[in-house]
Amino acid sequence: MHIDHIGIAVKDLKAAIKTYETILNKKCDKLEVVESEKVETAFFNTGESKVELLGPTSSDSVIAKYVDKKGEGLHHVAFEVDDIHAELDRLRKEGFNVLYEKPKNGADNKLVAFVHPKDNHGVLVELCQSKK
Repeated sequence: MHIDHIGIAVKDLKAAIKTYETILNKKCDKLEVVESEKVETAFFNTGESKVELLGPTSSDSVIAKYVDKKGEGLHHVAFEVDDIHAELDRLRKEGFNVLYEKPKNGADNKLVAFVHPKDNHGVLVELCQSKK
């Protein structure tokens, strides 16, 4: 298991891309819309891990609501796992509140599921697995 990426919620994706292109001194590697979540993502490869910027595509998206409530900033930390189903079962048995019954299709060709931040000292944890 390793950190796959950190997710940062932003209000204005284009502005955030410019900021992170300057900070990281490189161009954005990939843009992707996840229609089911009403979010557009921008990925920056930073070696072993990535930075994912998350911008809302609709005012009723989870990211728009998050930014309205908490402001821009760290949204989640994602850990890549070999078997997301086994990890979700393991965490449920350990008493963690997993937010999805089954993993969903996410950005970057991954299956994703989240563990509630109340169980993780205030941090939303994403588990992700590359689709075969």
